[in-house]
Order: sequence, then C-alpha cells, then structure tokens
Amino acid sequence: MNQDLLLVLMTVFVGITALSFVAQAIASIKMARTAGEIKKSLDAFLPKAEAALANAERTLNESREQITGVTRRANEVLDLTKTQLVRIDTLIEDASGRARQQMDKVEVLLNDTMSRVQSTVNGVQSSIVRPLREITGVAAGVRSAVTQLLKGSPANVAQVTADEEMFI
Repeated sequence: MNQDLLLVLMTVFVGITALSFVAQAIASIKMARTAGEIKKSLDAFLPKAEAALANAERTLNESREQITGVTRRANEVLDLTKTQLVRIDTLIEDASGRARQQMDKVEVLLNDTMSRVQSTVNGVQSSIVRPLREITGVAAGVRSAVTQLLKGSPANVAQVTADEEMFI
C-alpha cells in the first residue's frame, strides 16, 4: 500500500506540476500578446514622438539663438549704460568743481563789495554827515545869536542851559 499511495501521490504531484506548466505557458502567451500590443502601440507612437522631439530640438535651437541675441544686446546696453554713467559722473564732478569755484569767486566778490560799501558808508559819514552836523551846530548857534540880538533882553538861565546842552 505504501507503494500505491506513493504512486498516487507522485501522479498527483506530476499532474499539479503539469497544470502549473500549462498555467505558466498560458500566462507567457498572454504576456507575449500584451507585449506585442504594447510594441504595436509604441511603433505607432514612436514616429510621433520622434517628430515632436525633432520639433522641440529645432525650437530649442531657435530659442537658443534668440536668447543668445537678446543676451548679447542686453550686454551691449549694459556696457553703453555703464559708459554713459561714467560720463555723467565725470560731468557732475566737473560741474560741481566749477560751481565750487564760482561760489568761492562770489564769496570773494561779496566780501570785496561789503568792504567797499563799508568804506563808502564811512566816507559818506566822514565827508557828508560830519560837516552837516557841524553846519547844523553853527546854524543853531547863529539862530540863537540872532534870537538873542532880536530879543534884546537877557535870556532865561534855564533857556540858556538848554540851548548850550543842545549845542554840545
């Protein structure tokens, strides 16, 4: 019985193994068909992808040329701007130096003018105002003398003192 049982078991295991081989073969056939369908889809998609890739490459090359051109022009503008800024800086430095010199000249001129005005005022005071004061003093004296002579009577002491103080 052992032998029979062993034979039956072996037959069952051989049958299970055969079934698994059949299942594997069916799975392999289905995988092969699926792979074939995928290959057909890829074969149909591949020319479109290659065309899109070529188009993208062409666009990239054109864009690269345009970007290079724009970059070159931007660098030229930046260089020109830098040159202009250097020129403007030089011009401002020159203008501020000249303005400083002119301000110094104006200050010297104002100081000279103020000195001349002061000397003119001093001259006017010494040549016109002082003689006018003297003439006014002399006129007051003459008026007092004429008033005294016309009055004929001796003057009041308070009046004489006030006249003398005014004269002095």
